[in-house]
Amino acid sequence: MKYFHTIPQGSGLLPLADEACQLLAFAKLNLEAGQSYEGETGEREILLVALSGKAELEVGGRKFAPIGGRPSVFAGSPHSVYLPRGQRFRVRALTRFEAALPSAPSDLETEPYEIRPEQVNTGRWGTLNFTRQFREILVEPDGRPASRLIVGETITPSGNWSTYPPHKHETAQGSEVFHEEMYYFRISSPEGWGLTRHYSPERGYDQTYVVKDETLLSIPHGYHTYVSAPGYTGYYLWFLAGDGRRQGVRFDPDLAWVQKTVGMV
Repeated sequence: MKYFHTIPQGSGLLPLADEACQLLAFAKLNLEAGQSYEGETGEREILLVALSGKAELEVGGRKFAPIGGRPSVFAGSPHSVYLPRGQRFRVRALTRFEAALPSAPSDLETEPYEIRPEQVNTGRWGTLNFTRQFREILVEPDGRPASRLIVGETITPSGNWSTYPPHKHETAQGSEVFHEEMYYFRISSPEGWGLTRHYSPERGYDQTYVVKDETLLSIPHGYHTYVSAPGYTGYYLWFLAGDGRRQGVRFDPDLAWVQKTVGMV
């Protein structure tokens, strides 16, 4: 099974061919100024997350314009639009425009809505050299309607660890809740890099991947963590789907003690 991917490059909608996750899917939308894309959500819900640039979007008889505005994922919180199941939509770029489109199956009948940058919940997780900044876009208990999707962003400073201690969420046992997850990575400079470790003693795999700009880790199960190389800031869009929208994780029992240091320093 392939868990680590390089995102296709080009213009238009670029879907990722992933067989590891059964619920989650990902596509990247790249448009030059003036270009348009029309599509359908089908039986899925999509959160269009503007990565850079500006566009206008029409869906369900509503027009959202402009959406986006930040020059890159490292320059502030995102502007996003929730696209419900069973809707046609059209995106027209006002400038060069990049968007991420994570999606999941949905049976929810609701209206499209936007999540403006000032509505994104921001803060810091961790301490010492595993400090990172989070941006919660579509995360309970924000009160926004969604069927399965949970979406946010994390900024990992130069040399820092993220998603640490490593955790998993693959079974409904104790406080752990089943969710598939994907990490879509960007790096602050083209030559920059990081490392991500994805492992499961129970399932017999332990892999470490070199994270470059425009790569993605698919996580249907297993523990996972990420570290940014010194000199480079790392970004990842994280999105989950599984049993409901309440999250619950299990830390690697050999490393869980590190979590206790957060409250000690």
